[in-house]
Amino acid sequence: MAPKTDSSLAWPTDTIDDPYQVTAGVAAVRATPTPDGEMVTHALHGETLILAKEDGDFALVRLVSDGYVGWVDLETISTPPLPTTHRVNTLRTYVFSEPDFRSAPRFLISMNGTVVVEKVEGAFSYCAKAGWVASVHLSPQGTFESSPALVAERFLETPFLWGGKESLGLDGAGLVQVAHNACGLKIPRKPDMMWQKTGLAISEWQIPKSLHRGDLIFWDDHVGLMLDAETVLHSSPHQMKVVSEPLLDAIQSLATTNGTPIGAKRIFEKKSGD
Repeated sequence: MAPKTDSSLAWPTDTIDDPYQVTAGVAAVRATPTPDGEMVTHALHGETLILAKEDGDFALVRLVSDGYVGWVDLETISTPPLPTTHRVNTLRTYVFSEPDFRSAPRFLISMNGTVVVEKVEGAFSYCAKAGWVASVHLSPQGTFESSPALVAERFLETPFLWGGKESLGLDGAGLVQVAHNACGLKIPRKPDMMWQKTGLAISEWQIPKSLHRGDLIFWDDHVGLMLDAETVLHSSPHQMKVVSEPLLDAIQSLATTNGTPIGAKRIFEKKSGD
């Protein structure tokens, strides 16, 4: 049986099926095996991928975390994957060459990126295949944030980036998935999959005061997270950044590109692995 995917790309029947791991700060997952191919999502540092086949400098992979399929640059991944020990708990953190904030930074890891801590020296943790990271920016695996809404608010003003899922740029579904993942809540990557498979539909969401903080509001190919009964937080393709605005304003601005909302859902906080 072919594995379930959260992507429009098909998983081939004849695959290598080797496990790999993202060792760059982030890996762009693209629709085609080309440097300028459409980015469909991000694979964060530490994520495990299953490699199907190679094509030049690219590999067709499936993300273990959410089943997404796409092409990644082979330079951003390595094998064998190592069991990760900690999760990045801040918007982003630098990886340094030495356990000293004056040393040269190597790259950035965004929230929910995972690392393999091998030793601690002073205020820094040495992470395999990466470098030194400020220990205060790391939480042990299995330690989560308390509220997706609180996490999402930390991304205010972050630029909109189609397919993005890192703190330097993300799209609407990327923001919602990152916020929930930080709380140990596993949800799909694409808005249509979220709508089909996540939470409980709110049948009378259009009635005033029926929406609560943390509810998700869905459009065609877009999703936002309610901060209260009237305010939505979303990565707006019109304002090209994460904004908090009245839901009625968002409905008006998205009408020409995404139509009217198709509905709302309430997520019950069941942690990953429960």
